This record gives sequence, structure tokens and C-alpha cells, in this order.
Amino acid sequence: MEDKFELELYTRPTCSDCQDAKKYLKSNRIHYADKDVSKNLSLEEDLKEISGNRIVPMFAFYKKGLVGKRKLVKYFIGFENNKNEIVSILKKNQ
Repeated sequence: MEDKFELELYTRPTCSDCQDAKKYLKSNRIHYADKDVSKNLSLEEDLKEISGNRIVPMFAFYKKGLVGKRKLVKYFIGFENNKNEIVSILKKNQ
């Protein structure tokens, strides 16, 4: 189990690509933490710190280290343009 990724998805309710991403994850029963940046300004700061901008959706894949600390492994901005690579990571994670 330690080899598995944790997924955080940064979204906004007005973003159609975000909604498509959430539908895909739900329909494939993929667990993720939904980070709605419209509800929490600190999430907007986290988003900017990780990706350098405010564009959503942003997929952040984390792995737990030896002492339990999480490490950002990879992130993607946008679902449609990165769908193949995101799906590939998710399939390896199952």
C-alpha cells in the first residue's frame, strides 16, 4: 500500500474540465481529495505554490515517504489535455 499515490484534485465549480475530471474519477471509483479553491483561499495559495499559477483542474499526485511525510511526485494542469497520462498513472495505482 505504501507504493500507492494519493491524489488531490484542485477544482472550481465553474470549470467544465474540472467537472469532467470529477465525473471520470467517480465513474471509475478512484479515490481523491477534492480541493475546491472557490471555498477556501488557502487552497488557492497551495495551488499557486505547487503549479506556479491558478489554473484548474490541477491533479497533484503524492507518495508517502519513509517517515510518513508526503512528497509531491507529479502534477498536471488540465484534464482533457493530460488525460492519457493521468489515466496511465491511475491504472498503475490500482
